[in-house]
Amino acid sequence: MARLTAPDRNRNESAVRAAMERLLGGDLPPGGKCDLKALASLSGVTRTGFYPKKNRDGTSRPGTYQYLAEEFERRRAELQEAGKITDPRDAQIERLKAEVAVLAKRVKDRDQKVTELTEFKTLAVSRLAAQHAEIEELRAALAAGGKVRSLPKPLVSTSAPFGSCS
Repeated sequence: MARLTAPDRNRNESAVRAAMERLLGGDLPPGGKCDLKALASLSGVTRTGFYPKKNRDGTSRPGTYQYLAEEFERRRAELQEAGKITDPRDAQIERLKAEVAVLAKRVKDRDQKVTELTEFKTLAVSRLAAQHAEIEELRAALAAGGKVRSLPKPLVSTSAPFGSCS
């Protein structure tokens, strides 16, 4: 594996710093987050350079660009504590959670209204069925000549009935 030359390392560091400024400024790639993976992708540097390495004897040594990763994490945490959301996905998640809460309330209200209307419909249909049954009984009794008496037909008059407002 080839070693990095000083100019390559400086070029990579400049690319990482430029990518860091883009990410912390809110310019995220589509579907990306404000994290080390996006930083590595935008800068063209492998992610492994941001993490500590192990020597052959088992001791740990810093990664090539680990100091830049720590700077990035620190600056991102400072911006988040200051209330500036550098990751629009977090804002989108919060907005969607609020929208879900509103929609859940609307669904609950609609379910309650549907329940009330279903109960009203059941009551109305049962009353109509009872009235229909009573009408059928009266018609059968009238046809059988029972003790059902017809009401007199109203007289057609051109004048208004007593107590009318017209």
